[in-house]
Amino acid sequence: MRHCKFFVAAGYAGALTVTVRMKVSPEPAAVELLRKYRNALNYAIRMVIEHKALTLSKAHALLYRALREAYGLPSKIAQNCYREAIAIAKSWLKNPNRGKLPAVKTLRMWLTHRYGYRIVDSRVEITGGIQLPVVGWDKRYDEYPNREARLVLRRGEMYLMVFKRIPKPEKYRPEGVLAVDVNEKQVVVGNSQVEERIETPIDRALRYKELAERLQRKYSAPKYNAWLRRSGIRRRIAHFHRKARNVLEDWARKVSCKIAKMAGQMKHAIAREDLTHLIDALRGLPKSHKVALLALGYRRLGFWLDSTVKRGAFRSRSEAIREALRRLWEEEARGEARGHGGR
Repeated sequence: MRHCKFFVAAGYAGALTVTVRMKVSPEPAAVELLRKYRNALNYAIRMVIEHKALTLSKAHALLYRALREAYGLPSKIAQNCYREAIAIAKSWLKNPNRGKLPAVKTLRMWLTHRYGYRIVDSRVEITGGIQLPVVGWDKRYDEYPNREARLVLRRGEMYLMVFKRIPKPEKYRPEGVLAVDVNEKQVVVGNSQVEERIETPIDRALRYKELAERLQRKYSAPKYNAWLRRSGIRRRIAHFHRKARNVLEDWARKVSCKIAKMAGQMKHAIAREDLTHLIDALRGLPKSHKVALLALGYRRLGFWLDSTVKRGAFRSRSEAIREALRRLWEEEARGEARGHGGR
C-alpha cells in the first residue's frame, strides 16, 4: 500500500532488522499521550543525570511513582520512559564534547510489544485503552514476530514504526561485475552485456532550492533580514529546503534497491567508482554545475548503495574488486600455462 514502506535498518549474524512503517489515524487521545510522554521523558532525563540513576533499579525507585502520578502515564509506558531516559543519559555522559542537558522536542514514544502495544486486525491498541485505526499496512512481513516499536507524530501524520527480524539472505559467488557510474543527470548501470540509464531528480531538487532562496532574497535588506524574524516565512523556507533534501534522499534509496535487485537477479557483484576526493575537482567548475553536483550528493547514493549490498545477498565494492582481480589473475595464469604447453 502506498502508506507503508520498509527499510533495512541494521543487521546481525544470520538476520536483518527491518522497520515496517504503518500510517495510523492521529487520534486526539494518542496525541495527548505523546505530549505527556515527551514532558515525562525530559523530566526523567534530568533526574537520571542529576542523581546518576543509570540502572533500572535506581531509575525505577526514583521515577516510577512520579511518572505515574504527576504525568499520568500507564504503568508499562512509564517503565519504557525511564528506560529510554537511561539510554539518552548514558549516551550524553559518554560524549566528551557534551553541551547542555539533552532535551526531547519531537513527539514520539517507545513501545514494547504485547505490554505497550498490540496489532489486532486493522487497528493498533496502545496500553491505556487507546485504539488507532491503521490507514495502510504492508502484510508481507506478518509471518515474522513484532518487536519494539515507536509511535511518531510528524507534521500532523502519525506512524507506528515496528521492528522485525527476518533471515539474512546468503551471499552468492558472483558470475560477473555490474559497474555503477554516477553523473549529474544520469546514473549508468551495466557492463559489456547490459546497460541501463537512470535519471536523477537534480532539476526538481534545485527547483525547490531556488524557491527557498528566492524567498530569502525577497525578504532581505542590507540592514534587516525580515525572513529571520517572521516565523511564517521561515517555516516556508525550511519546507522548501526539506522538500529538496527528501527528493534526493528518496531517489537514492530507491535507486540503490533497484541496482541491488538487478545485481541479485544477474548473480553479479556491484562496483562503483571511488569519488572520495571529488570535492577537490569541483573548485574549477562553473557555479551552476558545482551547485548541482553538491546538491546531488554523491556520498548519499554511495552510502545507501553500500548499505543495501552489505545487508543483502550482494557483494560490496571492495569484494567486487577482489573478485574481479582474482578472475583476471586466474585467466592470466591459464593463458601462461597454455603458452608453456604449446612450446
